[in-house]
Amino acid sequence: MKKFKNILFTFILLLLVISLTGCGNNKNISGTLEEIMDKVYANIPEDQRPMMLMNTELTKENVEIYLGTADIEFEEGIASESATGSIAHSVVLLRVKDGANVELIKEKIENSVNPRKWICVEAEEVEVESKGNLIILIMSSESNTEKIENSFNNLK
Repeated sequence: MKKFKNILFTFILLLLVISLTGCGNNKNISGTLEEIMDKVYANIPEDQRPMMLMNTELTKENVEIYLGTADIEFEEGIASESATGSIAHSVVLLRVKDGANVELIKEKIENSVNPRKWICVEAEEVEVESKGNLIILIMSSESNTEKIENSFNNLK
């Protein structure tokens, strides 16, 4: 009878652990940032995307250009922007350390980012979202921002 109780207890404990780790928006998105970036653009037909999109790896030296502040700790990041300077479009993916205060980082980005960084044009919409340890900053036209945000929110 004691063996049965131990097995039952272990089984219930295992179910509890599985149910707690599988819930919520804390699940980290797997894959490279380039693969994830491809997925967030999936809902925008090629001919409706900004011209000449290029991915740039974020470093401590260039992060301020993309986020408006260098005061953010991150594991890795990329920015997708048009090589044509007169197009107000920027999508930044940041992977932060597990356990980092994602909400605080998002707030820093929202307070620092400059939607007029291109000088002669301004992004219509600015959104900062997160899933697990992945943060996305979207600055673009209203229609592109909505499509990219929907794609990001549907990532698994």
